Amino acid sequence: MAVQPKQKDKVAVRGDPKSESEPRLPLSGIRVIDVATFIAAPYAAGIMGEFGAEVLKVEHPFGGDPCRNFGTATKRGDTLAWLSEARNKKSVTVDLRTPEGAEIFKKLVSESDVLCENFRPGTLEKWGLGWEVLRELNPGLVMLRISGYGQTGPYRDRPGFARIAHAVGGLAYLAGMPRETPVTPGSTTLADYLTGLYGAIGVLLALRYKEKTGKGQYIDAALYESVFRLSDEMAPAYALYGTVRERTGPHNPIACPLGHFRTKDDKWVAFACTTNKLFEALAAAMDRPELASYALYGRHHKRLEARHEVNEVVSAWCGSLTRDEVEKKCNETGAPYAPLADIADIFGNRQFHARRNLVSVDDPDFDETLVVPCSLPRLSETPGEINSLGPALGQHTDEVLQDLLGMNPSEIKRLHEKRVI
Repeated sequence: MAVQPKQKDKVAVRGDPKSESEPRLPLSGIRVIDVATFIAAPYAAGIMGEFGAEVLKVEHPFGGDPCRNFGTATKRGDTLAWLSEARNKKSVTVDLRTPEGAEIFKKLVSESDVLCENFRPGTLEKWGLGWEVLRELNPGLVMLRISGYGQTGPYRDRPGFARIAHAVGGLAYLAGMPRETPVTPGSTTLADYLTGLYGAIGVLLALRYKEKTGKGQYIDAALYESVFRLSDEMAPAYALYGTVRERTGPHNPIACPLGHFRTKDDKWVAFACTTNKLFEALAAAMDRPELASYALYGRHHKRLEARHEVNEVVSAWCGSLTRDEVEKKCNETGAPYAPLADIADIFGNRQFHARRNLVSVDDPDFDETLVVPCSLPRLSETPGEINSLGPALGQHTDEVLQDLLGMNPSEIKRLHEKRVI
């Protein structure tokens, strides 16, 4: 049975969040169009929405964003992934491939500050909605363009997904046991979230430039580049010495012990002894202070030279205790320890509750309480807010077309009948 967060973590969605939240959030007054699908660019737009931006989720009238069908289905017909990741957005349906739909989209862009898209390069241009066209309509437009390989280069036309980016960026090759099949590095969507973060940073930098100059620009973000940027010293090590890093399983060649160990109750713990002092703390937790002497493993280079011996000693110690016993001993000496937590562990973790990392949302458009990750980053004066879960398809179409573009009800009805919206 799932454990719910404490009652104090619950957020009741207000009927009109705009009137209450926008004046005190850093991105209030910014309008963002999210015409992207799945995770990367929509995630960037979602971050902005949590900090006050009005986010218009522009979707195809039939089916909408495929993220609606990605993950665990809900009673409403969409998925938990959609409800969580499309938070704080307004759904507006427009078929961009029709002439009238393209014109509506242009008008929306003219009234907005930011556009987020992740079509394959050239798709918007094919529809007459590329950067050069849109910047003429709105010279201050900031456009985030996310794709698998970027807008340039010989691979620009190839399809790109997070798993592909993990492979091309060098991450997947390192995940797994030595000489065995590489495995999924944690989450299949890691590259999407990473690129969404880089994209959001790019948008904020471009908005700052716009404040100074009045000029917009586009951000070209590639999934594989976000993965490759996290590769620490791999590039210079290969360039200088021809070193090709290989899979090392649960351990790491740069420090020891730095890896995962099984406990007596068949659970797992992690250690990160990156300095001599930290290893000394672990040796004290093990009641083996002599291990940290200079005669044995007290120096970093000695531990690396004898990493297999050191790992075997730590493994034997962990295997003689339960995870809770290991935690108690490590906390007493300040050893760098953590359990490998599954989601059930996370829901029971005091740190997560103290920091309100789990938020229960009551949305009037969804008849169940949904627990979602909190808004990040955590600002001291203007923290982000979750005002609504992912909307129903086209829920705000009529409202936006009337209020923002000034269309009358009969015109909107005609567009519905023609399946433009």
